Amino acid sequence: MTANENDLQFPTGAAALVLCGACKRLGFCHLGLAAESLDADGALIARLTCPRDHEGGPGVAHGGWTAAAFDEVLGHVSLLHGQMAVTATLTVDFLKPVPIERELQARGWIERREGSRIYIRGELRLSGSGALLGSAHGVWVARDYGHFERHRQWLAQQDSPTP
Repeated sequence: MTANENDLQFPTGAAALVLCGACKRLGFCHLGLAAESLDADGALIARLTCPRDHEGGPGVAHGGWTAAAFDEVLGHVSLLHGQMAVTATLTVDFLKPVPIERELQARGWIERREGSRIYIRGELRLSGSGALLGSAHGVWVARDYGHFERHRQWLAQQDSPTP
């Protein structure tokens, strides 16, 4: 099997979203991402809710969910701008506990590009009040769709016995 743009579900409508491979098989985002779009400035705006099964402390999201949600949302910024990219670094600042089962809004934008490196920043807010819950920034590296096939080949070599 060769990796290509069909490995990701690209948005087709105003409330559609990109799904990773696992979520594409499920038919929904298991992280709770419900809708995403680009605003007039080219920033990604996403609506999401932390599902109860990602609860860490009582009534709040596990920090791992928050980091994964940032990785997902910020990774979609380049995709919605037509460039597949993979995460190189991600730094998350946890500012307030993220409540589970409450509507949240994430915003992500490209700060700059340097060659194949795309610097992306974002924030996570409580939808009702706009309270800032967390922020993140990182570097994504532009890749073509052959990236995943090259990885499969590399991994197969790792599983081969060494002489």
